[in-house]
Amino acid sequence: MKRFLLILAALLSTAACSDDPWAEEPDSPPRQVTLTVFAAASLKGAFTEIGEKFESEYSLVTVRFNFAGSSDLVAQIQQGAPADVFASADTKNMDVAITASLLDGSAKNFATNTLEIATPRDNPAKIESIRDLGSPGIKVVLCAEQVPCGSAAKKVAEVSGVDVRPVSEELSVTDVLGKVISGEADAGLVYVTDLKAAGDKVIGIEFPESAGVVNTYPVAALKGNVGDGLAEAFINFVTGTEGQAVLAEAGFGAP
Repeated sequence: MKRFLLILAALLSTAACSDDPWAEEPDSPPRQVTLTVFAAASLKGAFTEIGEKFESEYSLVTVRFNFAGSSDLVAQIQQGAPADVFASADTKNMDVAITASLLDGSAKNFATNTLEIATPRDNPAKIESIRDLGSPGIKVVLCAEQVPCGSAAKKVAEVSGVDVRPVSEELSVTDVLGKVISGEADAGLVYVTDLKAAGDKVIGIEFPESAGVVNTYPVAALKGNVGDGLAEAFINFVTGTEGQAVLAEAGFGAP
């Protein structure tokens, strides 16, 4: 075990001379290491790409993701689900993790995100602004309030003075987007990044009030993580040049 720790520490701290520093241990075969990352649903596209890039640099590391609503992820961690890193779509749920003494070290902010209105491609309800979401007969789908996108949606509605009465409340932003794409809803409030990822499957409608409600995304290592500095290395990758470039391309703002 001691030899393994020394080898992994060298891998994580330097850009080794060999393309695969693990290949130089003939006496004991190198061990594949799995890093488990619990991440907000809105991070799926960007983090999947970041995970692939991280794996390409650390050849014997496999990054395994669990994407869901941030509040659901915190609950899973509190109930003992094994995870090494937690990336939340807001500081509120990270604070829950902090209060529950789940972190190994401190959290780092790595991205921001704002909301936008999503409608089906034909926009059957002719939605043009946030105020239209309060009109009678409009089928609106939102995230549940305990989920970051739901908390943000509530704040946006309050700032706009709009009484939005959703026909459905979902546990992740991807579920909201799915109902809009399928035509089950006339509109939904989702992140700008989700609209960008959806491409021409939906129409995105910007509204100025969204600028007043910005979600900040923090990431942290969890207690009982795989160790050897691997969780910290992943976090540094996310907050570093390569990770930030992927996030920016996906539409996330700087922290």
